[in-house]
Parts: sequence; C-alpha cells; structure tokens
Amino acid sequence: MNKSLFGTVAALGIMAANTALADTRLVVNCFWPPQHNVCTKILPGWLADVERVTEGRVKGNIPPRSVAPPSEQLASVEKGIVDAAVQFNGLIGNRVNGALVAMQPFAGGENAEAMSQALWETNRAFFPDEFDTVELLAQWVVTPGQLFSMTDKPITTVADMDALKIWTLPGPITAMASALGAGAVATPAVQSNEVISRGVVDAHFGLGGDAVKAFQVIPYTKSMTVFTQPVYSTSFSFVINKDKWAEISPEDQEAIRGISGVVLSMTGGRTWDEESAEVFATFPDVGIAMVNADPALEQALKDAAKPITAKWIEDATAAKIDAQGALDFYMNRVAELTK
Repeated sequence: MNKSLFGTVAALGIMAANTALADTRLVVNCFWPPQHNVCTKILPGWLADVERVTEGRVKGNIPPRSVAPPSEQLASVEKGIVDAAVQFNGLIGNRVNGALVAMQPFAGGENAEAMSQALWETNRAFFPDEFDTVELLAQWVVTPGQLFSMTDKPITTVADMDALKIWTLPGPITAMASALGAGAVATPAVQSNEVISRGVVDAHFGLGGDAVKAFQVIPYTKSMTVFTQPVYSTSFSFVINKDKWAEISPEDQEAIRGISGVVLSMTGGRTWDEESAEVFATFPDVGIAMVNADPALEQALKDAAKPITAKWIEDATAAKIDAQGALDFYMNRVAELTK
C-alpha cells in the first residue's frame, strides 16, 4: 500500500473511531409495570424523537425491569446507575418544593395535558433551577386520582368516610382521608395491588384510570365517586444525569430540548388522558358504577386540604420560591387552557 493510500485509510479509520466515540447511548429507566404507557409510549416515543433530531448521534434503550424503586429514581440518575428516569415528585418533597404546586388539592382540572403545560410554564417562571444536581427535561401532571369503593356501598357522604379502611396514595390524599376519619394504608401506587387485592381495605383513593388498569385493581372495584372539581393530581419530573448530558454536543442538546420541555410535558399529560378515557369507557361493561359525591363530602375534603396547601406555601417560601405567586399562576393557566 502506498503512503498516500495508507494515510487516507488511516484518516478514515480515525474519523470513524471519533464518530463512534461521539455517539451517546442513554439508559432510560421506567419504574412502572412494562405494560404501562410510560414504558410503552412516552419514553420510547421520546427516545425515537431524540434519535431523529440528533441524526442518530444520541440513542437510548429502556431496561426490561426497573433498576431502582420509585423513591430512588432521582438518586439513581444522580449516581449514574441509569442516565435518565422519571421521578414522582411526591416522593422527593424533602428535595424539591416548586414541583409540588400541581399536587395541591383542588388546584387542577380534568385535562392532564393542560395541567402539564401549566406546570412547565410555572416551572420556567418560578423555579427553573430547582433541580440542581441533574438536568430537568420535562415535568408533567397526570389525570386526577379518584375515590373508589370496593364494596356494594358507594362512598358519597362524609359519614361514609368515617372509619373506612382505605388504600391511599401517600401525601395529601392520605392526610385528607385521615382528617375525615378514614383508616388509611398508604403505599406508592406501584404497590397498591398488594394491599387492594388482599382485601384488607374497603376502598382506594388516588389512582387514575390508567393506574387501575396498570396495577390490575379493576376486578376489586365496584364504584367511583365523582366530584365537581378533581380532588388531586400527581406530577412527575423527567431528569438526566449531568455528566451524561455534558457528553452531548451543544447543538444536540438544543435539539433534544426542542422535543422535551413543554412538548414532552404535554405529551405525558395527553397520553394519560387518552389512557384514562379508554379505561373509564369500560366501567359500565365491568360493573363499576359512577356516583356523585354529596356536596358536603367535597367541601369537607376542601377544608381538610387547606392546612396541606398552607404547609406547602410555607415550605416553598422557605425555599425562596414565590409560592403563592406560583400557585395562582398555575391555577390561572389551567383555567385558561381548559376554557
């Protein structure tokens, strides 16, 4: 081989090696059951968009099983165990405060896509740097959690809550149910089936349409209580490891931000809405009745919620967030976006 040809081949080899080194592969964790929409739609869709907008320079995969429990998603990203993950904000309330604005009782609406847009806008305006150990890519709010009875007696009055044995989502739902005299058994949503299927409770409070399907509790459910204003929604944050993010070129970072942020946030909420609507549509066929809450029950829950929101405002203010301003902004944007 002549020197010129050898040099050309060598140069091409170096370029190929550099190109290979420049490619970034993301390990994106999903803690929900494999059939859940986050694992089958939201995260795979985002990864496909990432590969598209970076022209294949950034790719990723989702492990078949979660590498960490729900409470450790943020920590697993910080430690580099995985590169990106979705964290339920209710489990990191000791770390972040602003993200909980969308989890204040009676602050949202029925439309998760609108709530997700409102949350992202609130984040950008009031607490954009709250996640300082990771890069925040999106935040979304899910379809409101509901109150379900597992017995032939629907839950419609304040009296129905007294001494009721009930599974609850940890946080505000547990506090409100307890304030009304219920005996709450609180676990993360992914553990709800363990409690509900064993028959140790007579009701459950906090799961949305997607969750009653994903966590397979529909067979144990007989009625759903409908309120004039949704009681409670949960929010999630999608984060990526800072060192892994730094491996990506500024141009590709900008491209990824373009399909993350409000775009991914709204996609997350919209996917939840669609999934929940499909599940609720099956309720008549599986014998789950829809019953209206007595106004006094709804008011009692609102009264029980007041100290919860007051405490959040106190904590968020101590974290140097304009908490009341953020809450007002979020609620006004939800109202505007759902007109």
